[in-house]
Amino acid sequence: MTSRPYILAETNWKTVAATGYRVAVLPWGATEAHNYHLPYATDVLECDAVAAASAKIAWESGARVVVLPTVPFGVNTGQLDIKLCLNMNPSTQAALLRDLVSALAGQGISKLVILNGHGGNDFRQMIRELQPSTRVFLCTLNWYSCVDPKPYFDEPGDHAGELETSVMQHIAPDLVRPVAEAGSGKQKRPSIAALREGWVWAPRPWSRVSADTGVGNPAASSPEKGARFLEAVAARIGSFLIDLAATDISTLYEG
Repeated sequence: MTSRPYILAETNWKTVAATGYRVAVLPWGATEAHNYHLPYATDVLECDAVAAASAKIAWESGARVVVLPTVPFGVNTGQLDIKLCLNMNPSTQAALLRDLVSALAGQGISKLVILNGHGGNDFRQMIRELQPSTRVFLCTLNWYSCVDPKPYFDEPGDHAGELETSVMQHIAPDLVRPVAEAGSGKQKRPSIAALREGWVWAPRPWSRVSADTGVGNPAASSPEKGARFLEAVAARIGSFLIDLAATDISTLYEG
């Protein structure tokens, strides 16, 4: 038997057939530039790590969860002019999600958690449209914001900053170049006050916002910070997976 039966990609049919999985976790990342020091697969690798650590906690408590392979492409419409930033439109994501949910529904898995690792992805409207047509309970969360990062980092940053760099230094140090080689992650802010203040939103043309593709200074990053934050994130998500696996969705709003 595999040592990680909660990771579908590592699991065989004999194990899968014998396991009554209650919850599926679908990590969803992106393939994009992350300043000069982090790899294009940063969002994918971090989603993999968070999903595995969270599922391990749930599995060891008796909750039968399974982590599906991470989707490596996200919404990058604002990065189309940046070489090899690979875009998947929201409508394409919605079609892919519908197909996967249909497969799970026919196989007796009734709960799906979309674990998002990319700021350009937003699955809420897709879930609103899809939920009435499926018996599978759908929900989504952003792993990087489910725990307040402020106690863990001096300046978390938005993209390839201290938070992401620290987590990558912890989970994949061989893929992280020295922080001394990174750009400052300085971003240009919009001239309209409402956009600066955040109560009006518009997509950012990334190459006009950042000279190095980063948003947030990674200078204070460390693998120790990344390890502490990932531990806290996994504990919170793992606890949620335990609760979700044990809950009868038909009674979710009763009592």
